[in-house]
Amino acid sequence: MALSLPAIMRTTAARLSALYFLLFALCAVLLVLYMTSLSARMLTAQTQETINDEVLGLARAYQRGGLPVLVRVVEARSRQPGANLYLIADTNGQILTGNVQSLEPGVIETEGWTTEPFSYRRFGEGELERQRNTAADQNETQSGQNEVQAEGEKGHNAIALVLRLPNQMIMLVGRDLGEPERFRAVIRRSLMLALGMMGLGGLLIWFFVGRAALKRIDSVSEASRRIMGGDLSGRLPVTGAGDEFDRLSENLNAMLARIATLNEGLKQVSDNIAHDLKTPLTRLRNRAEATLSGKQKTTDYRQALEGTIAESEQLIKTFNAILMISRLEAGYSSESTSRVDLAAAVRDVVELYEPVAEEAGVTLESSVEGDFAVNGNRELIGQALSNIVDNAIKYSTDATGKPAVRVALGRVGGEIRLAVSDNGQGIPDDADRARATERFVRLEKSRSQPGSGLGLSLAKAIMTFHNGRLDLLPANPGLSVVMGFPAREDH
Repeated sequence: MALSLPAIMRTTAARLSALYFLLFALCAVLLVLYMTSLSARMLTAQTQETINDEVLGLARAYQRGGLPVLVRVVEARSRQPGANLYLIADTNGQILTGNVQSLEPGVIETEGWTTEPFSYRRFGEGELERQRNTAADQNETQSGQNEVQAEGEKGHNAIALVLRLPNQMIMLVGRDLGEPERFRAVIRRSLMLALGMMGLGGLLIWFFVGRAALKRIDSVSEASRRIMGGDLSGRLPVTGAGDEFDRLSENLNAMLARIATLNEGLKQVSDNIAHDLKTPLTRLRNRAEATLSGKQKTTDYRQALEGTIAESEQLIKTFNAILMISRLEAGYSSESTSRVDLAAAVRDVVELYEPVAEEAGVTLESSVEGDFAVNGNRELIGQALSNIVDNAIKYSTDATGKPAVRVALGRVGGEIRLAVSDNGQGIPDDADRARATERFVRLEKSRSQPGSGLGLSLAKAIMTFHNGRLDLLPANPGLSVVMGFPAREDH
């Protein structure tokens, strides 16, 4: 995938960056325009206030000595550096005195403030321009400064107050608007420069950051293609920066590790299913062949059919257990829940397995400390407890002393614990105890004991359905299987 500007522009991060840049630029332009306009209005108001003060001073001079004193004051003020605009004209508009050489037509025809800025020329302005052009020819390095000065000297704009004197002569007092115009020009140039630099910086950051992000996405895409190609050992790259890409890669890597574990477990389950179902199916086939070969009596056929039915019942139980585990682990079950008395359930299971334990030479006893109730399904809890008790009786027969199984019910903190302990060989290895609750896992390598390896798996699924837990702990000697139920709030 080529890393180009169009490719970067198609990314969400680049589009959001462009949108934020445009919004920021628009706000910046509006703000600068507003500040420029506000500053210009303030300068204009200050200019008008200065002109009013000048007019008041000239009015006092006219009151003191009439037109001669007014003319002398105007001439004196006109010669001062940075002077305002002063003009006295006759009734025909002919300029008599002041520092204004010419005006835009129609300015002095209307009394009061000029409605719009007007252009004018001062006395001696032509000579200044010739001197400036000569200096510019002699020193070209200062052409930019001469241009700015020329803008300030020709093509002037001003505002003024036009008054009619008692003798009908015209007096104009004004002020040049060069300062506000220069201020606006400086702000305009600064804005263009700032926006240009910001745009260039934004594009550079945009390009390099987008390029780096696109490289990360490309590496993730490449790793994903390898994984989809069948390499489940592959993982997404993690740079260690701790950013959102790393967090996403770490979560996906954890998911891939979980998927690999599940696939391995599925493979193991498939192998175990094939092994465990092959044996009873082989027995069924051999029994049928043995029955059909030779001359058999009616009782022989009956015994063969009874054995077939027994093997079929065991197969059906195995498949029912598989379906129940899958349904419970998927979080879906049509089983209803209600208040379950665990003490009564323990008594029922112990009473049910007492003949089995006695036949196997195992002592089965129970210890119930009070009455305990949980929210759950009585049949499922009874089935889980029956599977655990059946396993305990089965594997306690290899105890060094007298085989014994003990069922205990009690409360520990905010949890109700139902423990089934035996004094057999147990499971000394922690890893084997963790595997014992997986489907079709039988730690007995010879598989001489009856069963399908689904008893503890079903018990664990039932405990998960009841928001509880199933732990396998060493009993020293033997094994203790603990069912932990969350206590009812009203208990």
